[in-house]
Amino acid sequence: MAHVVLSIPKKNKPPHRETWGSQGGESESQIPDASDFDPLSGPSFSRSRLLRFSGPEPDETSDFGDISDAIVGPLTNSFRQRFYSRITDAQWNDWRWQIKNAITDARALERFVRLSPAERLFFQQFVHKRPVSITPYYMSLIDGDNQTQALRRCVVPTSWESVLAPGEAVDPLGEEADMVAPGLVHRYPDRVLLLATNACSTYCRYCTRHRVLSGVHQESRYNKRNLEKALTYIRKHKAIRDVLISGGDPLLLSDERLEYIVRELRRIDHVELIRIGTKVPAVLPQRVTDDLVKMLRRYHPLFMSLHFIHPDELTPEAGQACGRLSDAGIPLGSQTVLLQGINDDAAILKSLFQGLLRFRVRPYYLYQCDPIPGSAHFRTSVSRGLDIMQGLRGHTTGYAVPTYVIDAPGGGGKIALYPESVVGRNGDDLLLRNYEGKVFAYPDRDGCLAPRLSGPVPDPGGNGRCG
Repeated sequence: MAHVVLSIPKKNKPPHRETWGSQGGESESQIPDASDFDPLSGPSFSRSRLLRFSGPEPDETSDFGDISDAIVGPLTNSFRQRFYSRITDAQWNDWRWQIKNAITDARALERFVRLSPAERLFFQQFVHKRPVSITPYYMSLIDGDNQTQALRRCVVPTSWESVLAPGEAVDPLGEEADMVAPGLVHRYPDRVLLLATNACSTYCRYCTRHRVLSGVHQESRYNKRNLEKALTYIRKHKAIRDVLISGGDPLLLSDERLEYIVRELRRIDHVELIRIGTKVPAVLPQRVTDDLVKMLRRYHPLFMSLHFIHPDELTPEAGQACGRLSDAGIPLGSQTVLLQGINDDAAILKSLFQGLLRFRVRPYYLYQCDPIPGSAHFRTSVSRGLDIMQGLRGHTTGYAVPTYVIDAPGGGGKIALYPESVVGRNGDDLLLRNYEGKVFAYPDRDGCLAPRLSGPVPDPGGNGRCG
């Protein structure tokens, strides 16, 4: 079945007053107080607060954004006809409607999903510890009858999240220790991480920053006052040339609030590169509106790191969102987490990475799953990850092969992992193993990369076996 193209007429919008100041300058009276920049507080998900944070709450008579010729994929279209037949095209394709109608509890979820015993037990005993949120769009991609389906496992919680394993930590990457201002992490010499929000439209069950979503830190960091502290730090430290805006998902900010952050960063002479980390194209592609990309293209060089997990996320809607961003001149990279039973297979990842290239998204990192509490059922062995990389390299274009990394626990930063390719030395030659397992000799007379082999030497051009 082909996807459906919806022609949604645009309406004349009333003039919009920027609450965080306009291009002509900001006044204190235009800036909301701290509470206006706090979409969530604690473990409960408040859709009304998030909508206030994102912009006006939609209703049936609202102007539902600026998406014209919106695409709806066949799977989603069938889902809509079954569960949302009375919802207009304009409502479905408005990102604020998607947030307002997010599935956040067992009662709502059971309308679409036959809960397994482990899923039901989570809602009975553990839901107060970690919030749940799934947009109607993303729910349309989930198999309600198959509890092992990849996308379902990513967002529908189970009681396995209550099982703690050795080495797991609330803040496994040690971000709190490197926080130099509220929401600003400075670990690497020339770049910083700016956490602009703790809100996501859809909560991944393996999220590294679950501590922010679960209410471990009750104080609000995501307000104008603390943002100014972070910006002041960046202005004072001239070695910072690269700022990654993350969260939460910064694309849940209204266009005006996101532009305020990007514009202030672009005004800092030594900040050369601005990056935005988001999962919006995969879980809320309706957010990528014409107005959003028109605003973002003013602030190049600006890059985006997208979060895709599985080929099932490569829908027509996601492709349209990525296309809009690419057409605005924004280079797109993808960061994928390696997850047991979800995507820990070379064929699945090859399909994902090749599909991302068709969306003009370059696979950038493949992450080993971070050891947050209750994540053991998601984590593969590192040897499994290396085997998968061996199954990718040479078997598809290099553009479709990301770097496999572990973000070292305790603040060690990203450490790249590679399958062994250096076998040893034979006289003046360095012996290298290719993707087929064959060994080749490279003349390296003055090299000292590998020890000289004693005993049988692998046959160059052969299968890598000695003798």
